[in-house]
Amino acid sequence: MKYERPDGGALKKELAALAEKLDKAEDYGAAKDAFLRIEELSADFSTLSTLVSIRHSIDTRDEFYDKENDYWNELLPELEEYIDLINKALLKSPFRGDFEKEFGSLIFTNAEIALKTFSPEIIPLLQQENQLTSEYDALVAKARVPFEGKEYTIAQMGPFKIDPDDARRLSAWKAEAGWYKENQPQLDRIYDDLVRVRTEMGRKLGYENYTQLGYWRMDRNCYGKKEVEAFRKAVVKYLVPVADGIYRKQAERLGVPYPMSFADAALEFRSGNPRPCGTAQDILAQGKKFYEELSPETKEFFDMMLDSELLDVLATEGKQAGGYSTELPAYHVPFIFANFNGTQGDVEVVTHEAGHAFACWMNRDRIPYEYHWPTMEACEVHSMSMEFFADPWAEGFFGKDTDKYLYSHLAGAVTFIPYGCLVDHFQHEVYEHPEMSPAERHDAWKKLLAVYMPWLRLDGDIPFYSEGEGWQRQLHIYDSPFYYIDYSLAQTVSLQFSAMISEDPRKAWDYYMAYTRQGGSETFVKLLENAGLASPFEEETLKGVCEAAAKRLAGMEVKDA
Repeated sequence: MKYERPDGGALKKELAALAEKLDKAEDYGAAKDAFLRIEELSADFSTLSTLVSIRHSIDTRDEFYDKENDYWNELLPELEEYIDLINKALLKSPFRGDFEKEFGSLIFTNAEIALKTFSPEIIPLLQQENQLTSEYDALVAKARVPFEGKEYTIAQMGPFKIDPDDARRLSAWKAEAGWYKENQPQLDRIYDDLVRVRTEMGRKLGYENYTQLGYWRMDRNCYGKKEVEAFRKAVVKYLVPVADGIYRKQAERLGVPYPMSFADAALEFRSGNPRPCGTAQDILAQGKKFYEELSPETKEFFDMMLDSELLDVLATEGKQAGGYSTELPAYHVPFIFANFNGTQGDVEVVTHEAGHAFACWMNRDRIPYEYHWPTMEACEVHSMSMEFFADPWAEGFFGKDTDKYLYSHLAGAVTFIPYGCLVDHFQHEVYEHPEMSPAERHDAWKKLLAVYMPWLRLDGDIPFYSEGEGWQRQLHIYDSPFYYIDYSLAQTVSLQFSAMISEDPRKAWDYYMAYTRQGGSETFVKLLENAGLASPFEEETLKGVCEAAAKRLAGMEVKDA
């Protein structure tokens, strides 16, 4: 895929001309022509910026793409001014009824939200934000952790942090924590600057602080802070006790004190956590088998991904941390990025990130192209639920560790939800009290840890983690504020799918496809309603999935030898 830096001035000029054409259109045909050209142009420059982002994340040391990443960090906020003009023209179009009849009403809802997130006055702040998040990503990507006479990236430390040998595992946790402590002045300074920049954005746009702006920037079009707070309270009421019970049993299996240290909580079984039974290529081959047998649509999708080399999954030098799925709209294909490190997370990449990519693939020809994806919490339903659809194929991924994996996967889904709520609650505290010092932020995280994750011992056993600083490992907190409750909401829905799969896999798949085929054409709540799924904002939904998961976990027999 060829990359050439576009002429930013020419791009702005064409967008401005198209905004005027849309605004001055005398009939629906002319308005639609302008709209479709805007779609085409947006897909083109989005593809170019995404190519840069992908290649930069694969190797943050590449000087060419490092510079191109800086270029787009400056240009994209400047283009927002012209997207703003287009949204204004669309919203005042006398042909709104025609547009809604052909493309649905959500484009207008989303355009109204977009207008609440931008003013030319905040362009310099958006540029600063981009540079700061890139600085954080590069810092973590370049991390080298000394351990047992060698140096490892953060991703490569993963297997050591779940080693069955207690001393080695604890040593690994301390080694990784040592890197974060050593670089904490930079981590604190970057986040200080991000909170300052985002707070200033919010105030310039007329908000009290960044929180509401953060919600609008996440395109929250069917719920707000009130609903999220109610969900978090329900999680503490119903789910934290179930998760606490899971960890109490784990401590008993391991023969360690409860509450557990961070290092002990990472080891689920004394005989070792479930591990994939083959190489990276073996995992991809089993992924191919899974998708080929799951459905004709998934077979076509995954074969295309492999044949077109649209996955980059090995943990390598200079590679950005984490994993993601994205889209190259001009080519009508998704792309998957990951860091395989020999843990069960490698398999979950093939299912989770490919769940995102499959949903995009199913909706790749939708117009407008913003309908290729729904909002983020809705997207995470695709991915987290796809993980459960792979469970019947788990033996091909895990061999002798299959039973351990199936237990770990379901237990992990339950115990993750409180962590997702912790991250979200912490961000609300930060942005509603932007004057907090780094020490006060660490203290806030530590206090919330005791609420959402009471199974962890906060006694200084592992510096950095036990001192309430572990949030600095969570890239979403730096890069994508308020993008984390999405995972907890989606996991609640995925547990509905898990229960359905255990009873009737084909029926469950029909529900999944009914949800997925809608793309981003409706709000999250409406997508669920249309597919016959329960909303996580209903307290009874959370209560029900907790009870069902707890019952199934209690019936699982797992040998730990």
